[in-house]
Amino acid sequence: MMERMPLSTRQKLLSRIDRREVSVAVVGLGYVGLPLATVLAESGYRVVGVDVNESKVRMVNRGLSYVEDIADGKLQSLLDAGRLQAVTDFGAIDDCDAVSICVPTPLRKTKSPDVSYILSATEAIAEHLHEGLLIILESTTYPGTTTEVVLPHFMQAACELKVGEDYFLCYSPERVDPGRTDWTTRNTPKVIGGVTEACLEMGRALYGHAIEQLVPVSSTEAAEMAKLVENTFRAVNIGLANEVLLICDKLGLNAWEVIEAAATKPFGFMKFLPGPGLGGHCIPVDPQYLSWKMRTMGYTARFIELATEVNTSMPLYWVHQVQDALNSVGCAINGSSILVIGVAYKQNVSDLRESPALDIISLLHEKGGRIQYHDSHVPAFTLGAMEMVAVKDLDLAIQKADCVVIATDHSDYDWDAIHREARLVVDTRATLGSAAAADRVGTDREAVAP
Repeated sequence: MMERMPLSTRQKLLSRIDRREVSVAVVGLGYVGLPLATVLAESGYRVVGVDVNESKVRMVNRGLSYVEDIADGKLQSLLDAGRLQAVTDFGAIDDCDAVSICVPTPLRKTKSPDVSYILSATEAIAEHLHEGLLIILESTTYPGTTTEVVLPHFMQAACELKVGEDYFLCYSPERVDPGRTDWTTRNTPKVIGGVTEACLEMGRALYGHAIEQLVPVSSTEAAEMAKLVENTFRAVNIGLANEVLLICDKLGLNAWEVIEAAATKPFGFMKFLPGPGLGGHCIPVDPQYLSWKMRTMGYTARFIELATEVNTSMPLYWVHQVQDALNSVGCAINGSSILVIGVAYKQNVSDLRESPALDIISLLHEKGGRIQYHDSHVPAFTLGAMEMVAVKDLDLAIQKADCVVIATDHSDYDWDAIHREARLVVDTRATLGSAAAADRVGTDREAVAP
């Protein structure tokens, strides 16, 4: 009788994944990590969330969500089922079979990538690297990070272990759009690449039970590049839409009307709309990662650079619109009461990251404006030395303001009433629709001079 060959590390892990017997650590419990942790837990895995923020860990363990897309009840049910817990100690990885890294990747002031969070997470994981561990990097970053930054730390920490045989490394970029209910972590197609074919096989096996559709690519570099292309596509096309607004302004045309008319073409056109500028963590940041990478190779990503220039100029453009509107009634920004409606970076979320509304507020404040704001999703925030608290009586604030600036078009506002009651309106979002002017000025009421 032939003796059975012992199972390889790869075969053992595949078998455990198939039986849902693995434990998964999710490092970073932010707007990407917490939804991923819940989806993995719902699919049958035991999940440990690891975060250095003790407050987040406490909230998760109490069943309290700080991410809008995750309900308290969902967290509590997973806690009760023993499928989810949160810790601050990376030592939990010793008992895990897989790790997903979901840490921030901001830009430095020099517009170069800040991968310090990835490095910190990698170094912490390397201390607990063991045979049979699958690591998947989710953080958005430049092509080459997985193999040039992450992998060398693991190779140095455990030189006796070989990637693709003893442990496995993949890159699978997050695709989270906060506030959406139609496309979630579970049903959004997910790109994934492995350092080796065995790594890719392992990553697909783990995520295949939790994500409805996986999109495998040939390498981690291809997966990293795909993520940057997605958001660079959006940034460049939003830049074009914003430039169309600037052009239409000079031609005396309504940009929204023009774009909506162009969008009736059933082929060869995809509609992007102008606005106050780019916001959120991804679209203003990700193209800069690609642009930086190209500069290191002696190449200038001209489309990206130009789109960035246009998009970052939009807050100043809208401040000039406020100035022109006030000038039309004999007022100046200096001393005028200006109410900004909406400070989140996009509709129906509370996320302030990179929000152009904050730039608009800062610029108006620098010019001497007396700034107040209202946002149905953001009750208070800090901007530099300013402690901002939303006005309590929106109707009264609208009536008293010399100018109302609409920066974020949350769906729970009565935009018709706001336009009707305000003395002056500068509308960065065309809230009355494409037929309305980009900046609607005036009612029969006379603006009060400062």
